[in-house]
Amino acid sequence: MGYIGSHGVAALHRYKYSGVDHSYVAKYVLQPFWSRFVNFFPLWMPPNMITLTGFMFLVTSASLGYIYSPHLDSAPPKWVHFMHGLLLFLYQTFDAVDGKQARRTNSSSPLGELFDHGCDALACAFETIAFGSTAMCGRSTIWFWVMSAVPFYGATWEHYFTNTLILPAVNGPTEGLMLIYLCHFFTAIVGAEWWAQHVGKSLPFLNWVPFLNEIPTYSAVLSFMIIFAVIPTVSFNVYNVYKVVQARKGSMLLALAMLYPFVVLLGGVLLWDYLSPSDLMGNYPHLIIVGTGLAFGFLVGRMILAHLCDEPKGLKTNMCMSLLYLPLAIANTLTARLNDGIPLVDEHWVLLGYCAYTVTLYLHFATSVIHEITTALGIYCFRITRKEA
Repeated sequence: MGYIGSHGVAALHRYKYSGVDHSYVAKYVLQPFWSRFVNFFPLWMPPNMITLTGFMFLVTSASLGYIYSPHLDSAPPKWVHFMHGLLLFLYQTFDAVDGKQARRTNSSSPLGELFDHGCDALACAFETIAFGSTAMCGRSTIWFWVMSAVPFYGATWEHYFTNTLILPAVNGPTEGLMLIYLCHFFTAIVGAEWWAQHVGKSLPFLNWVPFLNEIPTYSAVLSFMIIFAVIPTVSFNVYNVYKVVQARKGSMLLALAMLYPFVVLLGGVLLWDYLSPSDLMGNYPHLIIVGTGLAFGFLVGRMILAHLCDEPKGLKTNMCMSLLYLPLAIANTLTARLNDGIPLVDEHWVLLGYCAYTVTLYLHFATSVIHEITTALGIYCFRITRKEA
């Protein structure tokens, strides 16, 4: 059974991307650079190959983070931080120029949008691992993934209802990524230990604030970003969707139902860790983040596909496929309460099974949808198809 029906195929032929970026940094600094940079790519190079190459930069960065900080709580060599920053900068650049290459080669398509945003969804997890190693966050690294995933899902949800992707004057793909790679470069100079210090020591001008002297710098940065970036962004997402739903005399409950799978995914993973007798977040943060990141990628990809295919608004039941493993994992942790703290199945194996499940689910979705879209539109994923005039 495929993901795209006859109605979806017709919608794909009609689809036109709509997006607005209000960032002044992008308009006056980065856009001129990206417009020149795209000329380095030959005209035969397909945009999706540029997207994939950029994504592999982040996979490389995350691999370095894991190799030199397996639990994300020890300091890697300073050159690793520099590479994290450089690879993230290259990812941002490639992610920006793939659309320019598509317009340059007259090869824009709905598949390009799905491929681009699908890689961006997975990028949240891989950059989280890289940043976790830079800031030595340890088991708290998962919260940096939450901080990136929540506004990403909110923006995708808003795009689904408003049909236009609106990036505000200060946004994650521009200023957010710039701030992160500047943090990587800064850490290459001062060392990762800076992040583990209490705020009063790392930022002496704030040592007069009592409670700041009791928390690590990375925790203060996380709290600051949640309060001043994540919450306002998500609030605007909800407000914009509400306006559209009201104008169309639709149901806000149906709109909010689209958030259900993500809320359950996030809550389920946090509950699993809370009940775990094995300290999963502390011992295997990379596996938790990658496994959950792939499940998140499936949710985002399914919502983007629903948008491209003009599906009726509301919860897509097959989105819940990404949640099926979590009840089993949680039930296994509960058996430890009845067996002197020892679960029925070793949690390391359960966690590996979780990653295997989400990898399989995501790859099945990605390969199936790519095949269905390329067949429907008569194009190729990694080869430019010349359009007739």
